[in-house]
Amino acid sequence: MQARKKYVLLGLCMCCWLLLYYWGGLQERLLGLITHRRGEVARPWPNWLDRDLLPGYADQAELQNAGGPGDSPRQRRQSWAGIYKDSRCRMDTCFDFARCQGQSGFRVYIYPPEKGERVSESYRKILTSVAESRYFTSDPREACLFVLGIDTLDRDQLSTQFVPNMDERIRGYPLWNDGRNHVIFNLYSGTWPNYTEDLGFNVGQAILAKASLNTEHFRPGFDISIPLFSKEHPQKGGERGWLVRNTVPPRRKYLLMFKGKRYLTGIGSDTRNALHHIHNGKDIVSLTTCRHGKDWEKHKDARCDYDNQEYERFDYQELLHNSTFCLVPRGRRLGSFRFLESLQAACIPVLLSNGWELPFSDVIQWNQAVIEGDERLLLQVPSTVRAVDITRVLALRQRTQMLWEAYFSSVDKIVLTTLEIIKDRVYSHISRNKFMWNALPGGLLVLPEYSTHLAHYPFYYLNLGISPGQEFTAVIHATSPLVSQSQPIMKLLQVVSKSKYCSQIIILWNSEKPPPHRSKWPPMPVPLLITDGRRKTSSRFLPHAAIETEAVLSLDEDTVLLTSEINFAFHVWRSFPERIVGYPPRSHFWDPVKKAWGYTSKWTNEYSVVLTGAAFYHRYYHHLFSHYLPSSLRALVDHTSNCEDILMNFLVSSVTHLPPIKVAQRKQYKEMPTLQMAPWANPEHFTQRQECVNTFASWFGYMPLVHSQFRLDPVLFKDHVSVLRKRYKDLERV
Repeated sequence: MQARKKYVLLGLCMCCWLLLYYWGGLQERLLGLITHRRGEVARPWPNWLDRDLLPGYADQAELQNAGGPGDSPRQRRQSWAGIYKDSRCRMDTCFDFARCQGQSGFRVYIYPPEKGERVSESYRKILTSVAESRYFTSDPREACLFVLGIDTLDRDQLSTQFVPNMDERIRGYPLWNDGRNHVIFNLYSGTWPNYTEDLGFNVGQAILAKASLNTEHFRPGFDISIPLFSKEHPQKGGERGWLVRNTVPPRRKYLLMFKGKRYLTGIGSDTRNALHHIHNGKDIVSLTTCRHGKDWEKHKDARCDYDNQEYERFDYQELLHNSTFCLVPRGRRLGSFRFLESLQAACIPVLLSNGWELPFSDVIQWNQAVIEGDERLLLQVPSTVRAVDITRVLALRQRTQMLWEAYFSSVDKIVLTTLEIIKDRVYSHISRNKFMWNALPGGLLVLPEYSTHLAHYPFYYLNLGISPGQEFTAVIHATSPLVSQSQPIMKLLQVVSKSKYCSQIIILWNSEKPPPHRSKWPPMPVPLLITDGRRKTSSRFLPHAAIETEAVLSLDEDTVLLTSEINFAFHVWRSFPERIVGYPPRSHFWDPVKKAWGYTSKWTNEYSVVLTGAAFYHRYYHHLFSHYLPSSLRALVDHTSNCEDILMNFLVSSVTHLPPIKVAQRKQYKEMPTLQMAPWANPEHFTQRQECVNTFASWFGYMPLVHSQFRLDPVLFKDHVSVLRKRYKDLERV
């Protein structure tokens, strides 16, 4: 009986379902017939954008003018695809690698400016950075990459710097080739009210180096996201980060801060209109103002007057210096000036910009420097930053400083980072890895042509837990012809070769006369190699293939040292392999009267330069000296036959941000009589060195030399104990 009841119940349900289907379908057909006769359209469900049905909402036109947040993802993709015709571009499909495989290698060509062409200050800086880089070429036939001479930074049609008719102009370039092997720099795209990604012209297959890039539009491995920077951003050098010392605990007066514009309507207004909710005026300061733009008073709301009053209570620079975290909400576009400002100030950025592809995201691990929030979860931000422990706060702040100084402190670094990322893609087999980009001293100072192994670079030894090798190569710079067996170089050879750490000796022959036969040189327990220096002073720092050891002992031919002095200096260098370690010190100073840098050879308790006439350093600096520094600086050194030691100190200090190290030497060293024909006997020698210091500082954009009062002596040096207990007893003999 129970089974029969189940079947009856199931049959009744099927009948009901069929009746509903029949009558519902019939009513639908009748409704369609009636509306068809009346010329109407059937609306089975209300249109939520109908103003008559929902009078409290904005109409569809207003929503579209407000920035298009209602657009579906498909509509946004279709709109973007109409702007960028080659949205699927990758390096292997839209880049001609053959242009980069010749003898010229990676070279960048800038289109010459057209007559009467106006270029913004920011774009002029970008072009200058490219033109002064080691990759620039004036011959388009040598070029691997091309940069337009037309200003493409501001593509806002309402801007005075907007350049019209771009499509016609670039199509007229015979090298354009639909944008292949071109890079286009852009900071501002789109215009009011939508601020889309539209550049106003078809970029074709060109690489976009663009600020405020959306992740939906970003072509991974092809485009490059760059930071938004102001026209005041320095060309070179830039200011140092504000974290001068690691204070413990690392927290500052304010936990979280923001001070900036509030948009009452349009795109970007949702986030900034809500920032007042987290402001407590104590440890969280979140200030906005409506007072910007021409017609702000016409659109101000009930909160504007209070916000403006509260906004004036706090100084922005004081907040930056004294806040642990800095809110970086989106503006009209995804990027913001606040991003670079907070990086410099060591104020940990808290990002509220959904969909923003962060600058140089291909190579930088931003999770080690910023906290990425969600615009929709603003109220969770205070609890999130409060939960960050002190150890992580200190690590995040240190990382902001590393990234700021390595990649963002100047337009030069931003442009060079862009070029180096493209170069790594072109030559992927000799490219930097993520560790090189995210560890000191940064990717720009790591040249992968030297090596792709971390263990071959001096500044990674500590991280890897390894020590440099236990041998060195002595490189003696010889400029005088060999006329006597009693010349200082003969004694120097004997002293150096007696060191148990000496692997080989290379004599760099820079004399006008040819080098003497090997039989003229004294017999030695280590190999002796004589190589032609081509009478160039800078040749002493060429990356000679014969140098096989990590340590290089650079010596002048008239240097007077003892074997024990050399051994002690080598022991010190093995503890500080990233620095220059040597004997004769010099110093620089700022002359407020001349408003220029000065150079002094006076013996004081402070120094910033160790002369390479007797110094140890890592052989990588030979490669960096020859391939990183511009040819103009090396030409200056060769022309004056001077300043190569100062330039090497500039280079090493710019890498390490540390001073060289002076070691103990015999008092007798500085009292040795100088040769009459020595270069420093020339009155112009010192003047030239003064000029060199200022020239080098100008190219670096700042003064990299660091003063120090630190000197390393052997244990028991000059202590009143038995000489038998001292390892380097010869150092105390006068």
